[in-house]
Amino acid sequence: MKFKNLHISATSQHVGKTTSTLGLASAYRKLGLDVGYCKPVGQKFLDIENLRVDKDTVLFADLLGFEMVPEIHSPVILGKGATERFLDDPTRYDFENKIKDAAKILNKNKDLTIFEGTGHTGVGSVANVSNPRVAKLINANVIMIVEGGIGSTIDMLNMCSSLFREQKVPIIGVIINKVIPDKMDKVKHYVGKWLGNQNIDLLGLIPYDQTLAYPLIRTISEAIDGTIIYNADYADNRIDNILAGSLIEMKELKSSEDLLLLVSTKSLNSAINKIKWLTELYNISHCPLSGIVVTGQGNIDQKTMSYIEANNLPLIRTDLDTYGAVLRISKIEVKINTSTPWKVKKAVTLIEENINLDLILDKIRI
Repeated sequence: MKFKNLHISATSQHVGKTTSTLGLASAYRKLGLDVGYCKPVGQKFLDIENLRVDKDTVLFADLLGFEMVPEIHSPVILGKGATERFLDDPTRYDFENKIKDAAKILNKNKDLTIFEGTGHTGVGSVANVSNPRVAKLINANVIMIVEGGIGSTIDMLNMCSSLFREQKVPIIGVIINKVIPDKMDKVKHYVGKWLGNQNIDLLGLIPYDQTLAYPLIRTISEAIDGTIIYNADYADNRIDNILAGSLIEMKELKSSEDLLLLVSTKSLNSAINKIKWLTELYNISHCPLSGIVVTGQGNIDQKTMSYIEANNLPLIRTDLDTYGAVLRISKIEVKINTSTPWKVKKAVTLIEENINLDLILDKIRI
């Protein structure tokens, strides 16, 4: 059984393209389909064994079990300086044929190929490979991902869908992501009503899930220009919330096992002593910390070091002050990757439970 190509686009960055693509690919694979994947236009890449591919391709290679071939799975990389080089001499580049050739190979061997868009709808326009243009080149039907809301959601959908209409590319449905759970019914009613007037199907709503927003220790360290000076092997520990060294409260210690202690070096010893005292007083058997960030200068006493080592706590040192570190951490955009297997599992579950998978297949069946 063969299906038309699917292009997963979005109204803006960080609204859930990768999460949705991941869930759809996994769900259809479970149904017995041989699913192909391509990130036709990438911006952030990795060099792996002399292969330069978009970073999302690595994740999907692991999920779908394919050997990465840049020409097939990541044909165009618009890295730093690429747009300037293209504008200086467009004749040096043949992006369109690279994308069409990749699609041709995948279409020959796969039941269904899912193409993941990049950034917002217009990304790539400078090199004539915007998301609508790519979808046109590969003769794909589009699923649009948008963040939950009503007015702003409709405004973004209206603006972005116009670019696909310009290319005469059909949007077969919309997935609304990160919807506040107690607003699901209202968003479904009003956005669904607007979509109905546009003859576009609402494929489902995905509730906001806090666990998908958990960063890793390594992500925190990069964001604050830090160095993991102890227990770097645990850099993939996840962080649920930040615990300020000066404001340690019992309710925070009891509610999470993945806290990041953020404290000045001179206050670290007293903060750890307070945590130890509270956990013993209230019979909390586990260590509530997942990692520590220390700012400023100072020494760490031996008892504190023993606690850090006993609980395998990665400790990050940064030259930022505490306020500067909090600001940097608050701006982290958390992405799914191979270091976050629980997010991969959660993404798949959310798609399977909330999206009308049969309706999508009915619309793209050949």
